[in-house]
Amino acid sequence: MERLHASLAAVTPDNHPRTARLLASSTRKIAQKVIEEAGEVALETVKHRPEAIVRESADLLYHLVALWHRAGVDPGSVWIEMRRRADELGIAEKPPKARHRNSNPSIPTTKRQGGDHEQDK
Repeated sequence: MERLHASLAAVTPDNHPRTARLLASSTRKIAQKVIEEAGEVALETVKHRPEAIVRESADLLYHLVALWHRAGVDPGSVWIEMRRRADELGIAEKPPKARHRNSNPSIPTTKRQGGDHEQDK
């Protein structure tokens, strides 16, 4: 995933046209693709189709890394958070609600108000 993330900076319409189109789209569009692919993973899971789960999971991870790229999130930061959770909880699971909201006071917990912002277009 780190390799994919690093390679996104060199993507052009000539060398990777589909990825270039994705990266040129809005943040909202990339986020929608993450949601779509997560749904496809879930659907293939309830259909008990392991090969399709693998394919859809790869699609989900690809779109998630594209979203990280757009948001300026380094994959290493995600792995650090996973390690922190594993150290704290014994497994890298989602923390309980109260802990999750207050786990990092430097990250605002309030949602943005208002309409589209430039970065979301």
